[in-house]
Amino acid sequence: MPRPIPVPDELSKPFWDACNERRLIVQTCTACNRMQYPPERACRDCGSADQLGWREVQGRGTVTGHIVIYDSRLRAWQEMQPYNVAIIALEENPDIKFFSNLPGTPPDEVPFEAKVQLIFEEVAPGRLLHEWQLVG
Repeated sequence: MPRPIPVPDELSKPFWDACNERRLIVQTCTACNRMQYPPERACRDCGSADQLGWREVQGRGTVTGHIVIYDSRLRAWQEMQPYNVAIIALEENPDIKFFSNLPGTPPDEVPFEAKVQLIFEEVAPGRLLHEWQLVG
């Protein structure tokens, strides 16, 4: 069964467009220099709605936690069971977290505080999904 394909809305479209270009961007408030993900209509710190833009990040992070899914209720993921769901803290801003199944890492073998790097997985022609993999 194919992986779910993200359906961008007006707010998330710049993020998904960048992924399709093999780039990772996060929303940034130019009023207070705060980075945030997922994107929102206003800055979570200063409340500015008209000072939000996007900043490209390097795509490096650290595993801060994980679980293994053995019995997914999501039909599209059932044939991949068991699989990891890792929490990735972004290197440029550890308050920003991403989730990844860590392609290539066997279930139950996710090292805590491991370094990871961004990869992109094609889920449909010309449609990329951001994932993370262990470094080294």
